[in-house]
Amino acid sequence: MFASIPNLITHTRLPIIIKYNSCKASPTGIKVKIGNSNCEEIIVRRTANYHPTIWDYDYVQSLRSDHMGETYTRRLDKLKRDVKPMLGKVKKPLDQLELIDVLQSLGLYYHFKDEIKRILNSIYNQYNQHEEWKKDDLCATALEFRLLRQHGYDVPQDVFSRFKDETGSFKACLCEDMKGMLCLYEASYLCVQGESTMEQARDFAHRHLGKGLAQNIDQNLAIEVNHALELPLHWRMPRLEARWFIGVYEKRQDMNPILLELAKLDFNMVQATHQEDLRHMSSWWRSTRLGEKLNFARDRLMENFLWTVGMIFEPQYGYCRRMLTKVNTLITIIDDVYDVYGTMDELELFTDVVDRWDINAMDPLPEYMKLCFLALYNSTNEMAYDALKEHGLHIVSYLRKAVLSATVNSFHYMLFTCM
Repeated sequence: MFASIPNLITHTRLPIIIKYNSCKASPTGIKVKIGNSNCEEIIVRRTANYHPTIWDYDYVQSLRSDHMGETYTRRLDKLKRDVKPMLGKVKKPLDQLELIDVLQSLGLYYHFKDEIKRILNSIYNQYNQHEEWKKDDLCATALEFRLLRQHGYDVPQDVFSRFKDETGSFKACLCEDMKGMLCLYEASYLCVQGESTMEQARDFAHRHLGKGLAQNIDQNLAIEVNHALELPLHWRMPRLEARWFIGVYEKRQDMNPILLELAKLDFNMVQATHQEDLRHMSSWWRSTRLGEKLNFARDRLMENFLWTVGMIFEPQYGYCRRMLTKVNTLITIIDDVYDVYGTMDELELFTDVVDRWDINAMDPLPEYMKLCFLALYNSTNEMAYDALKEHGLHIVSYLRKAVLSATVNSFHYMLFTCM
């Protein structure tokens, strides 16, 4: 008879190693040596039952966009030249802030960084002067606070003290200004730790925005309020926000057709660049064959790519997006090796090989770990080579240290969760 299989301990993250005595019978799917004194260790590996990717990489390779080429570039440049004078002609601080806010929401801010910086510098330098335009205007005060903080200016929370009553609470009459409530709510997420006024503002605005939706308010404003309550602006992915806001802005009575055309064209052109990046990443991922060979691990190329788009969407940073996607995708695989599949002995070996950073040292590794290490090794050295070739910087030692830190952290996490 073969040794009885113990119950799997559900809280452990390591595979179970079971020793089978010599026998002629074996459980389904397990081969055991036959002999008088032989026994064999059988590794019962865990599976996290990750869902397979929902993306078809053949479809990804087929993605094409018409919004590329010289014709679209010339039109984009023409529209940008038309918009720049707008930033110079607007003189009132509130009008300037509202225009900047629209440009940001439409995803166009990166085209006009210098002009916007000059405007915000001017507003900040006169921050405590000529306050008549915002003195009793909650929306203006909150919009100024949010935009200045968002761009790194030091603005105190005390600017909202004028909107409080003698008890220290926000005045009840403010709830009648739904646009002001929305501006206050979005501004409250630009707080720092310990700012009680901003936390109070968030609770106050959230409560009254919810009540305001039950009343008969402007339909376009209601759409923006619902959107903000679902997820505040400060937490949103800029490119997804731009796509949403283009549709909202198109229905506004104060919509500027030049801004709208520029926003639509820019979005489509940037999306075309992202599609090209994604095709490169899809080809790279399939060439590694990690998704095919390591069926225990997560195939999350698309999710990792979208994360990089959220971090840095500007078209000129395609190389950064591609390298970050590679790093994050490989880290996802390595994380599953440590958390799910590898045994303690295998993980110790793998961590040691990463530490030594020598392909000749990977011979003792099991086949699946050789694939992981070689993909990690090649991708890291590729990034180091690009940095040396393009910028004359020798960064391989820093990249190695980062890779080792990630693997050691995974190893330590695995140890502590299994104790």
